[in-house]
Amino acid sequence: MASSKTTRGTAVEEADGGNGGKQSIEKSVEKSTGKAGPGQDLAGLEAGLDALDTVQIKRVSPVEVLVQKVLPPIVAVAVVLAVWKLLVVAEVTDDYKLPDPGLVWDSLRQLWLQGELFDIVWTSVSRGLFGFLIALVIATPLGLIVARVKFIRAALGPILSGLQSLPSVAWVPPAVIWLGLNDQMMYTVILLGAVPSIANGLVAGIDQVPPLFLRAGRTLGARGLVSARHILLPAALPGYVAGLKQGWAFSWRSLMAAEIIAKSPDLGLGLGQYLENQRNNSDMAGVLLGILLILVVGIAIELLVFAPIERRVLRSRGLLASAR
Repeated sequence: MASSKTTRGTAVEEADGGNGGKQSIEKSVEKSTGKAGPGQDLAGLEAGLDALDTVQIKRVSPVEVLVQKVLPPIVAVAVVLAVWKLLVVAEVTDDYKLPDPGLVWDSLRQLWLQGELFDIVWTSVSRGLFGFLIALVIATPLGLIVARVKFIRAALGPILSGLQSLPSVAWVPPAVIWLGLNDQMMYTVILLGAVPSIANGLVAGIDQVPPLFLRAGRTLGARGLVSARHILLPAALPGYVAGLKQGWAFSWRSLMAAEIIAKSPDLGLGLGQYLENQRNNSDMAGVLLGILLILVVGIAIELLVFAPIERRVLRSRGLLASAR
């Protein structure tokens, strides 16, 4: 009897799953099957998920930057200059229509030696940047209101889209009549071209914000301006940055149209006015130089201002695989 009770007690202890029994059973199963226990499986799963969420940042060497970023534009410019030179040598058209690249370089050198190059470029760049900043201040709250208030969106949404598609040069004649030949006219044309683009970009970005973000924000007490600042704007940042880039492009185009059409000593000499003056003088080398300077300024602002901002936004969201 005693031996049977002892055997029954041992069996009950093993069946009840004491700590020692459980550990010994798990170890024996691991040894026999070669599989990890539940705790190790869970740890491995968590490690795998963490690896998926982690953005692998690869530092690019200077040589790779040179090959991937610097060399292609240089090659493209060299090819364009070579084709240009070949067309001049082949005499496909008259010299006054397609001057030699050397004549354009001489025009640039002459502006530099006369000390006028920086003044001409800065007159246009300062106007463009200041007008863009004013447009940014106006368009950001406008975009937030249009995106969040249904009645205002129904009323102003189509108007903003129509203004964005309207050529900026169309605003120059009425702006001259309204305000005269002065800087206020220039800034008005810039605003009418840039504000709709920035506002529409912000509206498009807000439309892509998941509703879950807003519900989570309301749960935490974020409403009104707090919600706009801490939830809507950060979540809509990619679309907002795209709107800013387009807004700058419209600002620059609007300014060039205004400078080409409106001429006054009070306005100073900008790139657009320089281009128009060379056209009046039938100086095709100067005309091409003006076009090239306008193009260079636009590309420089894009590469130095907006491209770093865009990369930072994308990298913060794990959308860039390498650090550039």
